[in-house]
Amino acid sequence: MRFCWLLLTGVAAFGQAPKLPADIDPQSYSRLPLLKREQFSGDDLRVWDAIAGKDKAVSPLGPVAASVYSMGVAGPMNDLNQYIRKTVVGTAMYQLCSLLAAREYDEPYEWNSHEGGAKRAGVDQKTIDAVKFNRSTEGLPEKDALVVKFGRALLKDHKVSSELYAEVVKAFGQQGMYEIASTIGDYVMVAIMLRAVDQHVPEPVANPLPMLGK
Repeated sequence: MRFCWLLLTGVAAFGQAPKLPADIDPQSYSRLPLLKREQFSGDDLRVWDAIAGKDKAVSPLGPVAASVYSMGVAGPMNDLNQYIRKTVVGTAMYQLCSLLAAREYDEPYEWNSHEGGAKRAGVDQKTIDAVKFNRSTEGLPEKDALVVKFGRALLKDHKVSSELYAEVVKAFGQQGMYEIASTIGDYVMVAIMLRAVDQHVPEPVANPLPMLGK
């Protein structure tokens, strides 16, 4: 989860930083102040070093900054995220799954951590925009459209039809189907965590995630 958890990189910033709500810490940009490595010892310190890095005296922004408040949560979350980054469905589909979760929870930090990664992984811009603006899957690359439909079924309908399930398994295999669902679930968990602490993006961005409503 380290890529998502590190301070956002490659995000175009402009203008002045917006005024933060009263309960937002000006350093963490969330409701939780940043913790320091020196505050931990034993097993907790080993978890810190695994997810934040031995060279980090202060936690990186985003999910790391929140998760280190509970090392029992932080360690397993990191283990799962590191595994699914090597999912059998490939990097592009992994990044697309993260965007589906971020869109569903209107989570700007998560979105801005992964939109650039999706582009670098070769996800079609039409696919990114279809997720970003909740557009139809018509005209998208076949596998992109299938993952978007599968993700939306899980996130919005809370069920997957037999026909859609069969299509996903045919395209990605049973393991691939399960890892797509697991990746979406992992980033839903991250999005919920970030929404709970009201994580803000450190700088205004050129192409923010629009709040579309439900």
